[in-house]
Amino acid sequence: MQDQFRQIEELYLTFAKKASAFNSWFENAEEDLTDPVRCNSIEEIRALREAHAQFQASLSSAQADFEALAALDQQIKSFNVGPNPYTWFTMEALEDTWRNLQKIIKERDIELAKEAQRQEENDKLRKEFAKHANAFHQWLTETRTSMMEGSGSLEHQLEATKQKAIQVRARRSDLKRIEELGATLEEHLILDNRYTEHSTVGLAQQWDQLDQLGMRMQHNLEQQIQARNQSGVSEDALKEFSMMFKHFDKDKSGRLNQQEFKSCLRALGYDLPMVEEGQPDPEFEAILDLVDPNRDGYVSLQEYMAFMISKETENVQSSEEIENAFRAITAADRPYVTKEELYANLTKDMADYCVARMKSYEDPKTERPIPGALDYIEFTRTLFQN
Repeated sequence: MQDQFRQIEELYLTFAKKASAFNSWFENAEEDLTDPVRCNSIEEIRALREAHAQFQASLSSAQADFEALAALDQQIKSFNVGPNPYTWFTMEALEDTWRNLQKIIKERDIELAKEAQRQEENDKLRKEFAKHANAFHQWLTETRTSMMEGSGSLEHQLEATKQKAIQVRARRSDLKRIEELGATLEEHLILDNRYTEHSTVGLAQQWDQLDQLGMRMQHNLEQQIQARNQSGVSEDALKEFSMMFKHFDKDKSGRLNQQEFKSCLRALGYDLPMVEEGQPDPEFEAILDLVDPNRDGYVSLQEYMAFMISKETENVQSSEEIENAFRAITAADRPYVTKEELYANLTKDMADYCVARMKSYEDPKTERPIPGALDYIEFTRTLFQN
């Protein structure tokens, strides 16, 4: 009898020990299996599913432990004894735990499958957005470059810029599509996209900047054409100014920072002193007062061209000054000038401009044209009147 009691005691202790270990394992498993599924990528959900598959593969060991507990319980019950004094776990409770575990595993399978499908759909949305965003950004870059690198006559550049501006406006629909895709990403709480570095806000800003650039360039080209036609600034000079600006506008933004502007002026022959960083630069500051009075740190193409045109014509501020200049190159202070005098004293471009626009001078007494005489007074007054 004493041996039987000792055997029962050992069975009680063994069952209690194994039941406690089994319950601890179950509680850990339950915590992992009921942990909310929160994934942000396909890789994350794949890792969770792989971990779940590994857990399911390890269930055979837990199954063996459970069956061993059931065998111990049957052995203890065969002695027709009371409850185990060393544990509050019963085989019936452990059976409920085991059935509950199977239920939790099935629920986890369904939850992981749904999340995997959600991440697949999210990844498709990311790729769709990236496809449109990357293509749109490439078009923005290429269009900005071609717009800034215009060639040919000023009229040809103006017409090309107008066409580009029309194309930019037409592509607003592409941006709207990208904005719709971006809104869909936000609705799905997709906050990252490894397939592109571009955002809806960034692309919208770049499109707006390109649209503004097109309008500024049209105005600038019209300004250059007017300057050429009315002030006599040669088209070659205007092209040189424009070409130099574009050379220093490395990012094709249509504006220069102060250092780029200073380098541009030096390249055009301005004798600006070399000044240490942080030291006063009164000569350059005086130029900035004219071209960038609000000190926003940048000089637009329009501001730059207005400054260069004004510098090109700053020595002829009034019709009287120009009349005096023409009078100075004539013989005997005449009220008219000859072609020979113009070409002898002006650049060829300027002389060509004057000859093409000056009317023949009429003798006020006879009211007949004087051969070879050009009326610089009428020319000057008409120029400034325009």
